[in-house]
Amino acid sequence: MQAMILAAGFGTRLLPYTEFCPKPLFRVLNRPLLLLTIERLQRAGFDHIVVNCHHLRRQIIDLLQNIEGVVLQEEDMILGTGGGLRLAMESFRDEPVLVTNGDIYHTVDFRLLYEAHLHDTASVTLAMHDFPRFNKVSVQNNQVTGFENAEENKGLLAFTGLHVLNPGILSTIPLLRPSSIIDLYRRLLEEKKRINAYNVDGCYWTDMGTVDDYLALHGGLLAGDIPWWRELGARPESPYYLADEVRCADNLVMRDWVCAGRVMIGEDVHLERVVLWDGVSVPGRSRLRDTMIIK
Repeated sequence: MQAMILAAGFGTRLLPYTEFCPKPLFRVLNRPLLLLTIERLQRAGFDHIVVNCHHLRRQIIDLLQNIEGVVLQEEDMILGTGGGLRLAMESFRDEPVLVTNGDIYHTVDFRLLYEAHLHDTASVTLAMHDFPRFNKVSVQNNQVTGFENAEENKGLLAFTGLHVLNPGILSTIPLLRPSSIIDLYRRLLEEKKRINAYNVDGCYWTDMGTVDDYLALHGGLLAGDIPWWRELGARPESPYYLADEVRCADNLVMRDWVCAGRVMIGEDVHLERVVLWDGVSVPGRSRLRDTMIIK
């Protein structure tokens, strides 16, 4: 089985943090989300994974370049979801490809989604769920009937960013020109082609799109409210997830939950709902609450 992870975007909603780190490399409990996603795909049986990159791509290349089964696609310009997939056609095998965004944490079963596509004749299968914040896609009888169609408040679901497609449909996308894959899907509907909707209600999903979303993911994981990926390792016994290499002075106070990598923490520091990445130094007498520090 083959997959593609879309990891080329700028992550503008997470500025200024994404000026220093591409969004797919944001740490989830001290590990890059992109690396965790690759491990999940490989565990599900995907042995050929294309990852595209543009913004701060050297960081992605350095992390992934020696991983077996991973093909890196460097893009000199932002091509969008459609343009990135079109460029990847020459890297795909002659079989369906599962596509996932590089910035989502979810519990959708990759293999079940892929197999659902294999067992039907549609060219595309989208993983859909009821997520009111993003419900914009019209679905009837397990088929997509329109995008961003809010004329009726019935049958609207949210696209998870997970889909399986037959690579041949990408040939109509202009090469090396920015485009959205949704534009192609709209054309398919206009041509009366069928797009299946695979319902994943009941699965956990977040796109980590904002700082609040990012912090909420950590808080939910450490409180036990969000399903724990096997790839994260052992679940901690407390809501304080600290790397073994943490160096802290006296009188450290932690409240609610804290995630810290290899950091240095001064004296008399108070941390509450905070994420600290490797290499961060927290000055003495700091009071940090509801924030993340990456450098």
